[in-house]
Amino acid sequence: MEPKSRQLFSVTRKEPELIVPARPTPREVKQLSDIDDQESLRVNLPVIFFYRNNPSPSMKGKDPAKVIREALSKALVFYYPVAGRLQEGPNRKLVVDCNGEGVLFVEADADIKLEQLGDSIHPPFPYAEEVMYGIPGFTEIIGCPLLFIQVTRLICGGFILALIFNHTLFDGSGLIQFLKSLMEFARGADSPSLMPVWQREVFNARDPPQITCTHHEYKKENESEGEFVGTMPVEPIKSFYFGPKELNSIRNHVPPPFRNSSTFELVTACVWRCRTIALELDPEQIVRLSSVVNIRGKHYNIRLPPGYYGNAFASPAVCTKVNDLCENSLGYAVELVKKVKATMNEEYIKSVADYMVISGRPMLRVEGNFVVSSVSALAVEEIDFGWGKPVYAGPAATLPSFSFQLKYQNKDGDDGILVLLCMSQATMERFEKELNKITQGSVDDLYKIERAEILSKL
Repeated sequence: MEPKSRQLFSVTRKEPELIVPARPTPREVKQLSDIDDQESLRVNLPVIFFYRNNPSPSMKGKDPAKVIREALSKALVFYYPVAGRLQEGPNRKLVVDCNGEGVLFVEADADIKLEQLGDSIHPPFPYAEEVMYGIPGFTEIIGCPLLFIQVTRLICGGFILALIFNHTLFDGSGLIQFLKSLMEFARGADSPSLMPVWQREVFNARDPPQITCTHHEYKKENESEGEFVGTMPVEPIKSFYFGPKELNSIRNHVPPPFRNSSTFELVTACVWRCRTIALELDPEQIVRLSSVVNIRGKHYNIRLPPGYYGNAFASPAVCTKVNDLCENSLGYAVELVKKVKATMNEEYIKSVADYMVISGRPMLRVEGNFVVSSVSALAVEEIDFGWGKPVYAGPAATLPSFSFQLKYQNKDGDDGILVLLCMSQATMERFEKELNKITQGSVDDLYKIERAEILSKL
């Protein structure tokens, strides 16, 4: 529901300030890894948290902006590269000049209550520019702050924490590690419970570099993106909720061998197939699915030290013809999602690092590719500065061809998955129509598909 009071929603910002480490920190230059400094990660990404006025006894009467500002200064003593600035070395190799210049912090006030923002708080946020200082996206990153934070107090006593982070410095897991440290300092800790570790050399290219895997997710050298049709313009995003009912319906629409698939596999397959149908592409065109796969916690030979907060993932891709994806049963798409996840191992991420050095850090494909990232395992909803768990915590936006999945509890208290998508209005309408056939319709289509498959084998 669109609240009428949004017409009166205004934000008053104080002057931005640079928050520096609370104590002197080493002045040095640190190299990013060859996974960190790939071209597709040279972006600033927005994340947002909404908190009710539910302070713990120790936080009653305290100003959340002041608490977070002081915690930030303390956290930067340990995460001092975050207070530095990016510079480029030979061959555009990124390094961090740990000069202690600080991160940008803004304190603000909004003349609105949290409950006036609607029954369900999730993207899109039409007021994002008011509560978020800085511009996310492909902006200049050299010599700029690596982190922007705005804390906006609400008249109900709740607040909004919005931040924009440089992706070359953190991945999602690394950012949450930093925010947990910030949370601990806000609650009175003297040091992080998990000490940060740099050691970016673990993801540097080998000597000599050698590409040992096929990387469908990246543009080839001198390859034009114009080879694909169906490019979507930058449009407002929309969120889609997959709760118990929707997930059960998807399971009922896949052949029995795939019904025990994970929630990620089912939702990703469903969204990818419906989105591809909605784009109305040439049936013979090749489309790709890239899945962001984190190497942390997996049984790989790469042993990351506890506290590592750099990028530790790759985005392997699978390819298929539009006609095969759209005409086969949903099980076909599920099988491809499983395949792309199984592609990831220690050799694959080493090959990515080598590919970056040999190929000049090519961009991820955009046209003809659908990149999916799940943040459900990051426990972003556990970030509590002393005012309780957030009402919403996660990405504030997405881009065409990119999608985020995160845990979400709807207004009825049902736990599910929220999927963020960005596409043109006409494409969005076709997408919703296709999605409803699976999540809202009957399973008659499934039986027709299964019967057709059986008859084709006779």
